[in-house]
Amino acid sequence: MRVSQMFMPTLREMPAEAEVVSHQLMLRAGLMRKLASGIYSFLPLGYRTFRKIEQIVREEMDRAGAQELLMSAILPAEYYQATGRWEVFGPDMFRLKDRNGRDFCLGPTHEEIFTETVKNEIRSYRALPLILYQIQTKYRDERRPRFGVMRSREFVMKDAYSFDRDEAGLDLSYKKMYDAYCRIFDRCGLDYFIVDADSGAMGGSGSQEFAVKSEIGESVIAYCDACGYAANDEKAECIPDVCCDDECCMGNDMLPVEKVATPDVRTIEELMDFFGSQPCEFAKTLIYKADDRVVAAMVRGDRELNETKLQNYLNCIELEMADAETVKEVTGADVGFAGPIGLKVELIVDLEVTSMKNFVVGANETGYHLKNVNIGRDFKASVVMDIRKIVEGDKCPKCGAPVKIARGIEVGHVFKLGTKYSEALGCVYLDENGKERPMVMGCYGIGINRTMAAIIEQNHDENGIIWPISVAPYHVIIVPVNPTETAQMEAAEKIYSELGKAGVEVMLDDRNERPGVKFKDADLIGIPIRITVGKKIGEGIVEFKLRKTGEMVELSIDEAIARAKAEVEKGLAL
Repeated sequence: MRVSQMFMPTLREMPAEAEVVSHQLMLRAGLMRKLASGIYSFLPLGYRTFRKIEQIVREEMDRAGAQELLMSAILPAEYYQATGRWEVFGPDMFRLKDRNGRDFCLGPTHEEIFTETVKNEIRSYRALPLILYQIQTKYRDERRPRFGVMRSREFVMKDAYSFDRDEAGLDLSYKKMYDAYCRIFDRCGLDYFIVDADSGAMGGSGSQEFAVKSEIGESVIAYCDACGYAANDEKAECIPDVCCDDECCMGNDMLPVEKVATPDVRTIEELMDFFGSQPCEFAKTLIYKADDRVVAAMVRGDRELNETKLQNYLNCIELEMADAETVKEVTGADVGFAGPIGLKVELIVDLEVTSMKNFVVGANETGYHLKNVNIGRDFKASVVMDIRKIVEGDKCPKCGAPVKIARGIEVGHVFKLGTKYSEALGCVYLDENGKERPMVMGCYGIGINRTMAAIIEQNHDENGIIWPISVAPYHVIIVPVNPTETAQMEAAEKIYSELGKAGVEVMLDDRNERPGVKFKDADLIGIPIRITVGKKIGEGIVEFKLRKTGEMVELSIDEAIARAKAEVEKGLAL
């Protein structure tokens, strides 16, 4: 493609709206443009890369035995109502009515629709296992779209669904998809974690997340170098730690409870100053609204409560911190003075609290706290379980070594759904004995837009994008320094023609621009190989440069063509 004919609106200035590198570079390199908050259009260069990622996904899904189809994006409400997810998605779902008043939504995900399709077409165990997939636009009305296409309101997803006779069959289908995902992300040139994850609104018995290592990622990942354990912080199991030494807990004796006036002392930091104690000598009681009920949760003073773990235990749709009025109604006190003693609501206590002695809690009276409180003697838990967030240095739940914390961008997720959807929608098959059984399902998603942004986050420098050859919009860019010089243009045209005939995707920057402008654009848009035709063309010499390593060598025209072919072949062979 000749650059003079391309729609490639690059930007020199940093876009003010862009917070992260991928968003900045996707706008600056002319890959996309914003239409509205969380809604973007892909321009030609960006769409070429987008389609290449799609094609890698398609090839690996087909290789794993999945079959591609395409579902509608406008979906009837009744299927989501049957599984309860019409309410679960809440305001995140785009809802609409047709002219007859019938409820529809713009598809946020398609578990119900695939299940209904298979239910209507398959009856015999002989038709199973089956894996179907689509690459299609999804819609979610994000409360806070951010980071460009990382969290947007319209995005393209590859979603696949497996249907099996039993759990053993599901395990095999899950492994096929897991392996396919590894090949996809390897081919995209990504450095990624595979972590145990929470199933969230999808439900099911287990899931794993593919997360690209990145400081701007929204996923927080706990991992262990010693044994290889990895899980996101929503799922990571926390091993209770001894809260403090015997001296600060006053030995093994349970001391009498004391009521202490603590006017205007509400936070853990303020309590530490007031009592002259460590944060682990306090337990905080947090009041939550869980759908239409109020509950209390308790963790050590220096810990953060994991709302995903709490929500999963409570099996509620909405979980939020209670407002000040509700807190006062439940505890009799203002916010900051809640405690476990005398509460009339369900109290979920973190495992670590059970190892604490003589600790400080709120007195359920404004301006007061209680010291020397002990679980069992002074209050009882409705349930004791792990409800805290893991932190760096915590013990690995598998081997006990200290865990590390990193951030990641979720690009793929695989779920074992079991029979949640098949039972709700009546998706059954007849086994060898003619008995009806629910199909056992799996669900497997990859965000195409997000994968593209994640590649940029891991492959860039101060000059722009550094595309892996497998997903680069073009493999080679040829830059004649002075396109008005016949010898340079003839050589450039020859290289352009020869590479094109060999199947190499090549750009010819034939613009009458200064060389510096052309070089900056080539680096900004991230083309892996640059061949510069300059003053030495009279000697038959051109400059060959690799964008990733910065390697620059002088080669003959034939050598440059051969080297470009070899580099592209190597890059595509991953």
